Amino acid sequence: MPLLLQIMLCAAFGGIASAAFAIVFLWVPEQTSARILPHFVSFATGALLGAALLALLPEAIERAGTAGAHALGVALVIGLGVFFVIEKLVLWWHAHAHDNGASGAHYCPQHADTVAPAHHQHDAPGHGSASRVHDRDHASGVLVLVGDSLHNALDGVLIAAAFLTNVPLGFVTTFAVAAHEIPHRVGDFAILVQAGLSRQRALLLNFATGIASLIGALAAFFGLRSTMGALPYALAVAAAGFLYIAVAGLIPGLHRRADPRTSAIQVVLIGAGLVVIAWAEWLTH
Repeated sequence: MPLLLQIMLCAAFGGIASAAFAIVFLWVPEQTSARILPHFVSFATGALLGAALLALLPEAIERAGTAGAHALGVALVIGLGVFFVIEKLVLWWHAHAHDNGASGAHYCPQHADTVAPAHHQHDAPGHGSASRVHDRDHASGVLVLVGDSLHNALDGVLIAAAFLTNVPLGFVTTFAVAAHEIPHRVGDFAILVQAGLSRQRALLLNFATGIASLIGALAAFFGLRSTMGALPYALAVAAAGFLYIAVAGLIPGLHRRADPRTSAIQVVLIGAGLVVIAWAEWLTH
């Protein structure tokens, strides 16, 4: 199978199939979904850490050699800075979406700290208030679609950079991307439904944002293929992105529940994510 076709299929899986899988959680009782989703976040944390530290970064070091060690460090710092700015933008979009009355946002455990109380959407009685609520809900849906498109485009870039290094690394990266996208997509789907869209249309638009991952992958494929010397540093930036998502985006949410039983389950599932990535790496070497 041509490399470009593999990249596009995996980018579609990371950006589109994860949305389809996430929708399953919206057809189960809310209490069950709320109980299961945090476990996916724990597993995704381990998968992201494993992909960054056991796959992407070692491959970058091997390709750059000792002479490129300092440049790899610079790439990591730049990557962390870039993802910090991107996360600020995404959080801004989500904060506005939640403030605009998206009561379904509690489905998104990654952004639970940005959820506004549901009563804020009922700030005044009467038709004018209902109209303002409708407008805010509509705006929240637009913001979510823009944020998801940017997020998916970056995921596509990471997948393409990994595949250009070697095919097994590309599959490992795709798995890590899909793992952290599932809980994220559940929350965004709920916001779109709250914005007044039917479930069918919200599902269609959620799929549509996944097209951005194909665009990002396509751009990265042609951009990096012509500058293969930059590939180790692209891998370092990808590793920085995974580390940032895990450490700054997911782990703080896990700390919101500190009881012994939940903490033990989190440790086990993070370890499971690491083991799966390590096992996949072992199979491909």
